[in-house]
Amino acid sequence: MDENQIRQVRNFNRAVTQRIGVLSDDYLGRGRPLGESRLLFEIGRGGADLRDLRARLSLDSGYLSRMLRSLEAQGLVASQRAAGDGRVRRAALTRKGLREFDALDRHSQDFATSLLASLGPAQRERMTAAMAEVERLMRASAVTIEPADPASADARLCIEAYFRELQERFDTGFDPARTVSANPEELVPPAGQFLIARLDGRPVGCGGLKKTGRKLGEIKRMWVAPDARGLGIAQRLLDAIEEQAARMGLDTLQLDTNSALTEARALYARNGYREIPRYNDNPYAHHWFEKRELKHGGPA
Repeated sequence: MDENQIRQVRNFNRAVTQRIGVLSDDYLGRGRPLGESRLLFEIGRGGADLRDLRARLSLDSGYLSRMLRSLEAQGLVASQRAAGDGRVRRAALTRKGLREFDALDRHSQDFATSLLASLGPAQRERMTAAMAEVERLMRASAVTIEPADPASADARLCIEAYFRELQERFDTGFDPARTVSANPEELVPPAGQFLIARLDGRPVGCGGLKKTGRKLGEIKRMWVAPDARGLGIAQRLLDAIEEQAARMGLDTLQLDTNSALTEARALYARNGYREIPRYNDNPYAHHWFEKRELKHGGPA
C-alpha cells in the first residue's frame, strides 16, 4: 500500500472531523454528540427496525443500545416490539423527537450553506464534485464479498433479482428452467462456490463458480444491483471467482452471455476472456468466453 495515499487519507479524516464538529459533544449546537444525532436522523419520521439501524450504521448491538437508552432518557425516542413479529424491535420518534428531528434538519442545512458560503462559485463546484466522488468511493470501500450458501435467503434474493432483470432485458424473455443449470448443490465446495457482495449488510451482488471438469470451471449468476453499479463490484466479484477457481486447481474458466448484456461482455473482454465457439446449448446465449492459465493460489 502506498504510504503517501495512507497519509492523505489520515489527513483528510482529521480535517473533516474537525470541520464538521465530530469532536464536540454539542453537534450542530443541539447538546448531544454526532452519534446520537445521526441515530435520531436515521430513525426518521417513519421509525426503523433496530436490526436495520445496526446494519445501516455498522454499529454493534451494545453501542446502539446505549445510544438508544440516552435518546429515550431525553424523551426523543421510544422503542417496542414490532407489530406482527415479536422478535424484531422498532424505534420511533416521540413528538419531542419529531420536533428535534426538524431542528436538526434545519441546523444541518444551515451548516452546509455556511460551508459553501465562504467559497467562490468555482471552488463550490470543485468541492461538491470532490465530495460526490469521495462518497462514491467510500461506498465502494464498504462493500464486502464473502462465500455464501446459494440456498440462503440473501442468495435467493440476488438470484431472483438477476432472473427478473434477464426477463426484462432479453428480447425473448427468460425462463430459468431452460438455461444451463446452476443449482445450489453445484455452487458449493467441492463442486463450486457462491459469493455474495454486501453493502451496509444488504446483498447487492452475487457470482457463482461451477466446476465442469477436472481443470475447468464456469462462471454463473453474475449480477450487481442497479443501485450499486459503478462501485466496481462486478470486477471484485470476478477477481474473487478467479481466485477461488485457482485455489480449486482449475486452469480455465468459461462463461456464456446474451448479446443484450453489453456491460458483462465488456467486463470479460478487459479481463482477458476471449470469445470461443459455442460450448453448450443455452438457448439464451449469443457469446461464449474463455480464460486460460489462471494464476494458482494456495490449496482450496
